Amino acid sequence: MKEDCDNMQLTKYEEDMYNGEYGEGKAECMEILVSLGKIYDAEKMIPITSAQVSGVSYKTIGDAGLDFVVDLGKKADVTLETMLNPAGVDIENWQELGFSKEFTDKQIDIINGYESIGVMSTCTCTPYLIGNTPMLNEHVAWSESSAVCYVNSVIGARTNREGGPSALLAAIVGRTPYYGNHILENRVADMIFDVDYDFVNEAEIGALGYYVGQIVNDKKPYFRINKNPGRNNLKTLGAALASSGAVSLYHVENVTPEADYSRCHDSFEELETVTVDKNMIEETLEQLTTTDKIPDLVCLGCPHASISEIQEVANLVKDKKLTKDLWICTSKAIKSISKQCGYLDIIEKAGGKIVSDTCMVVAPIEELDYEVIGVNSAKAANYVPNMCKLDVVYDTVENLINMISE
Repeated sequence: MKEDCDNMQLTKYEEDMYNGEYGEGKAECMEILVSLGKIYDAEKMIPITSAQVSGVSYKTIGDAGLDFVVDLGKKADVTLETMLNPAGVDIENWQELGFSKEFTDKQIDIINGYESIGVMSTCTCTPYLIGNTPMLNEHVAWSESSAVCYVNSVIGARTNREGGPSALLAAIVGRTPYYGNHILENRVADMIFDVDYDFVNEAEIGALGYYVGQIVNDKKPYFRINKNPGRNNLKTLGAALASSGAVSLYHVENVTPEADYSRCHDSFEELETVTVDKNMIEETLEQLTTTDKIPDLVCLGCPHASISEIQEVANLVKDKKLTKDLWICTSKAIKSISKQCGYLDIIEKAGGKIVSDTCMVVAPIEELDYEVIGVNSAKAANYVPNMCKLDVVYDTVENLINMISE
């Protein structure tokens, strides 16, 4: 080990990258990451096994983001498994969905720019559903808030809530600063939530996450829940926690892999405890709906839908006719599986669509002819009114489909 950069310890390989021995691009990445590490008092850099990069939709990064990706691509390539966050449109079906050619062309340029430096061109906020699945205690650099929450909490790998650029830089050099969630002692709970309520659907789980996120901000909540919520609901819970607060890690007693470690920590019994009851959940459910109108689009899959969630939708719409539009957002990979299983045909026969590699939050959906969006995601209910300037109806997938079908 060699000492460099104001007492941050760099290996010989890291020091050589920093000094330009592996090219200008890696040197620039190391300089930024070392500076970031110094801000957080990181003592060293650590190797990572994968990355997930946000800042993909042209709606959110614009021409400046496109220029950044193209410029970086002239200097360096990623060195490990790296996936992208959802894009602004489904680039295979943008015309059918009503998006403009001007926006789509810019979006394709962004994806091509990432692909030119070795980033996988699939665009999803659930990379753990399509093969980018770290193991327990592996260090990664992920940036999408719900993906960060899931990989830390449900899988037990370790990442901070990276910005899109820092995750990309980490993917290029294969390193990230050692601070925050990468350190075991920093991953213990900060507050305890006793859930005095038996949840029956995903909307209530999302409401729980939204309610708690507002209370804890960036702390690490510990939940005592009467039963195992299941993987899909844990995905929903984490997305809500990360959107109303800035939660990057949570624990569920007897469910998530680090709950036992957190409970055995010396300070656990001294933590503030909050009881969540039925009234709190019902009030949050009401808060997440902004209108009493019937949705003219129901949009599911925030975070991107799993194959079992698409199966549920197919069962609900079978032999029905939709009177309004229905989109289920997911990755191209999961869409392909749904076609193989026959779910795509059932959904399309009813009048719905499976939309791939984008979502209702980062798409320019406000430019289309919709006024009210129905969602079963607390994350989407939180973001759509502000980012898309549209009203939302928040409910279960079953109730939403019943609202728009005959």
